[in-house]
Amino acid sequence: MTLLRWMLPFAAAALMSAPAAAQDTANLRLVPRLTVTGEASVTTEPDLAQIRTGVTSQAKTAKEAAEANAKAAQSLVAALRAAGLDDKDIQTTRLTLQPSYDNSPGPARGRITGFMASNQVTIKVRDIAKLADIIDRAVSAGATDIGSIDFMVSAPSQALDRARDGAMADARRKAEIYAKAAGATLGKVLTLSEDHATAEPMLMATRAAAAPPIMPGEKTLKLTVTVSYELRS
Repeated sequence: MTLLRWMLPFAAAALMSAPAAAQDTANLRLVPRLTVTGEASVTTEPDLAQIRTGVTSQAKTAKEAAEANAKAAQSLVAALRAAGLDDKDIQTTRLTLQPSYDNSPGPARGRITGFMASNQVTIKVRDIAKLADIIDRAVSAGATDIGSIDFMVSAPSQALDRARDGAMADARRKAEIYAKAAGATLGKVLTLSEDHATAEPMLMATRAAAAPPIMPGEKTLKLTVTVSYELRS
């Protein structure tokens, strides 16, 4: 009974506050508002690269192809480790074993001529200066495919800090133009949300060859904010 008597005031307060909160929400929805988006961008140098590499093996039987491919994949992973990559930055992304067919005209067309095994890994290189050397080591270890090199920024949110003030200023500028045209003035900010998209430079997939010069260039990080202002007449 004592516990119940102690809880009753809190239950009553909760019941009283719920309608008040609902009323505040309803009132907020009725406030005249103007919603705009603001944009800004910042350029920065990439500090992380992600690349896909792998080995493909062919043989008369599925077993021979799988065994040859496993051996080649082990050599590739060993070379990547020797280049200084941690296991956490080496991820198997595709492993396939499939038949090869005779595509020549004639009665033998469609006949299975052998098997092809493929092991693809995606690696992260946290020191871009070592990227060319790592590619060269991978090719020397037997990599038959190199491609889809993505240059990224490891901490994009920190880089975007330089764009956030600009995005808010852009939103405010647009809102003031619209408010003036409507014969009104801006009040306080009612809602604010953020979204950003990163422009990703990429090298298209190519067959393995001698390591080319690596030019990461710059990345442009774009930031968009959506702001709702109170609109006063």
